[in-house]
Amino acid sequence: MKISFVIPCYRSEKTLGGVIEEIQSTMPEIGHDYEIILVNDCSPDNTFEVIRELASKNKNILGINLAKNFGQHSALMAGMRHSTGDVVVCLDDDGQTPANEVGKLLGKLEEGYDVCYASYGKKQHSGFRNFGSKVNELMTRIMLGKPKKLKVSSYFAVKRFIVDDMLRYEQSYAYVIGLVLRATKNVCNVEVNHRARTEGTSGYTLAKLISLWLNGFTAFSIKPLRIASAIGCFCAASGFIYGIYTIIKKLVLVDVQAGFSAIMSVLVFIGGMIMIMLGLIGEYIGRIYICMNSSPQYVIKEKVGNIEK
Repeated sequence: MKISFVIPCYRSEKTLGGVIEEIQSTMPEIGHDYEIILVNDCSPDNTFEVIRELASKNKNILGINLAKNFGQHSALMAGMRHSTGDVVVCLDDDGQTPANEVGKLLGKLEEGYDVCYASYGKKQHSGFRNFGSKVNELMTRIMLGKPKKLKVSSYFAVKRFIVDDMLRYEQSYAYVIGLVLRATKNVCNVEVNHRARTEGTSGYTLAKLISLWLNGFTAFSIKPLRIASAIGCFCAASGFIYGIYTIIKKLVLVDVQAGFSAIMSVLVFIGGMIMIMLGLIGEYIGRIYICMNSSPQYVIKEKVGNIEK
């Protein structure tokens, strides 16, 4: 069996070498052939120069340099599209995900699971990143039907037939978790250690996290539209009931004056809800337009290494 390691790289010039060394020291013990695909997501530091050097010294490393920053999930798709292994293992470039415990993930696949995600007893992320992970968990459960007990992470192993199905998706807005869950529900967790970050900070900003959540909302689920419709129905029903209440109140209490502030409050509330719903619909339409124009998931600027698909 051949294992393909796919690692999206961003600001990892100081940590990437340690990750590669760990993979190279671990795989002989496991006894499988392997390849390593490093995808530089247009990192502003010297990450690609490090990748170039690693690829020149190791015949089983392929380096891919993207033309601009497309995001982690697009980088993963680029790496998967160049993978040749029977199993693809995705992990981080900062050393927080323990490559030396990859055997635990592979063992679960050998038990019959299609995908295995690493779960962590205690994450060594910042409070902001942990909050983002919790919101992402909630979003995938509500919008994508993720099983409640399943924990998703950036460290996972997936069988070839699932990868092939994921690669059928060629639209602009890649969301790996959504692609996995639409292909199979035969997914499990295995607990591994999570290390503290030794260099740098997380590449995820608030804007990137919101963009990631929006991908999950709009690329793989129509539930947001259904929620918008339900809110619209609730507001319409509330307005109707309030109107009946106002008429009855006026008939019973003749001296009561119609309240200008109450009317304005209702108008502002309903107007705000309408704008939110129109914005949501516009987001869907905008993404349809971009996909119709064949906007790419990623653009490869350069490849280094001897591995070719």
